[in-house]
Amino acid sequence: MSTPAPDTQSAMPQTHHLSLPLNELQIRALNVGDLVYLSGEIVISAGMPTYQRMLAWMDQGKALPIELGGGALFHLGSYSRELDPATGAMEVVYMNPTTSTRFSDFMPRLIRGHGLRLVGGKGGLDERSVEAMREVGCAYLSFLGGGCTLLSEAIREVVAVEWRDLIFHYRLVKLRVENLGPATVGMDAKGNSLYGRLNEDAAARLPAIMAQLAARRAASMC
Repeated sequence: MSTPAPDTQSAMPQTHHLSLPLNELQIRALNVGDLVYLSGEIVISAGMPTYQRMLAWMDQGKALPIELGGGALFHLGSYSRELDPATGAMEVVYMNPTTSTRFSDFMPRLIRGHGLRLVGGKGGLDERSVEAMREVGCAYLSFLGGGCTLLSEAIREVVAVEWRDLIFHYRLVKLRVENLGPATVGMDAKGNSLYGRLNEDAAARLPAIMAQLAARRAASMC
């Protein structure tokens, strides 16, 4: 079956204030370049072992300790501290985006397997994830790198912390947030990717850049 061509029609970016959970129609209404503020429950983790374990549990038919179905899974690192050893209550002191490309091998299966509506971090994902997002109805949000203070101010409640055998920012954490953002839609459910466009622009400019360098090198040898 042929794959539809991405929608490349340009439009003025819009700002969306969204409340989780989101349905497929809401996700497909987002376009690359739009700004998003989120309120509701999200799941975060920045650990490679965490994503490896999620896929292993999928392969074994085991339900994750935190439900992901149709939700938001972000590549956000966090630091937690224990408030009450008796109850296991935790406080997330801060969170900050990590590079999503580290998880490119895992995300297509997680997006399809859990019907994720939103994923994100910084740096984008590869074309395999673009296709999975187009199929499922999922978008990638790009968070401000180094925006720890701004993002952490959105935390309202630690809902759950699982896989506590892992170090803090590797743990699977569910948070309730309010007006988390701004985040940019870097990849939409139509198959468009800001990162893909940047790569294409860079590739198109490379021959001219190399020609200029060669000309300068030749001139310097005269």
